[in-house]
Amino acid sequence: MDISDALLLQRWQEGDETAFADIFLRHYGSLVRVLRSLLGSTDEAEDIAQETFWRLYRHPLAAEREHNLAAWLMRVATRLGYNVLRERMRRERRQGVWQQQMETAANPEAEALRQETRREVQQALAQMPLRQAQILFLRYQGYTYAELAEIVGVKVSSVGTLLARAERTFARHYRGDGPSSM
Repeated sequence: MDISDALLLQRWQEGDETAFADIFLRHYGSLVRVLRSLLGSTDEAEDIAQETFWRLYRHPLAAEREHNLAAWLMRVATRLGYNVLRERMRRERRQGVWQQQMETAANPEAEALRQETRREVQQALAQMPLRQAQILFLRYQGYTYAELAEIVGVKVSSVGTLLARAERTFARHYRGDGPSSM
């Protein structure tokens, strides 16, 4: 029988450290997969996933409230991931480095184009408002409207509108037209 996240949280808050380990093992892999897609780095993804769990450990969710733990973890992890992207952009601007290193590959031109496209997508996402970037990125990771609503804290009926706005904002930033007026 699979124990619910709520029960594991309760057990952990009552002093059962193995319950926290169970929470970690249950959600760590999915966080790392999403973060790896966002950041393009397994090492950074693992670091941020661990930081997410460290934040949960230091500041447990209130026991008297009902929580969707998976949504909370994803929300915290993607916010931390976007912070990393924004810091990368600031660092690249300061250093004046806008070139990607070419990896040794069978087709270096295709690899360079792929890396450049990834960098441009990451920069566009990093310039967007956090909620728009989260909802757009997670939708393209395969999350349902219901899951997106839970993660960003809106009604399911609002997700379509938010996604449409996020797509328009992304397109403007990706083309380099600047910040949106929304």
